[in-house]
Amino acid sequence: MIKILREIAGYLLGLIVFIGLIPLLMWWASGRCNVMSTTPTWLLALGIVLIAIGLVLSIWSIVHMRRVGKGNPFDAFGHEMAPRTRHLMTDGPYRYSRNPMLLGVFVLLLGVVGIMHTWQAALIYVAFVAIMLCQVASEEKRLAKDFGNEYAEYCKHTRRII
Repeated sequence: MIKILREIAGYLLGLIVFIGLIPLLMWWASGRCNVMSTTPTWLLALGIVLIAIGLVLSIWSIVHMRRVGKGNPFDAFGHEMAPRTRHLMTDGPYRYSRNPMLLGVFVLLLGVVGIMHTWQAALIYVAFVAIMLCQVASEEKRLAKDFGNEYAEYCKHTRRII
């Protein structure tokens, strides 16, 4: 029961942070005004498309991680927030990127930046990407330790993000 609760908590925490708090921080830093009122229609449409693509990619990655990796995506700077994956995933969305879930979040948040159309939102996006790339480096050390040569071989053929 505790394992299931930790797993649910990991998914909820990821959802709250990446889909809720980061866009909220972008909106707050942008002056908490109706930022979309000044956004050109084409940029609003592009933003919505990017958000949809990012969500689909992230959800596909999470479902694949749950089914194949038998674990949870939320691992923060070496601290296990929920049960870690037990199997290295090299197919599905992981065939194209070692971090497709994060790529999905990057695309989604880029859509939010487009919709908000402010330099403050863009600055938060850049800071978020930088922080997450540091997280990825930390996570890759753990994956190399957990999966050894299998992970090293995977890294030779699959890019970190794109």
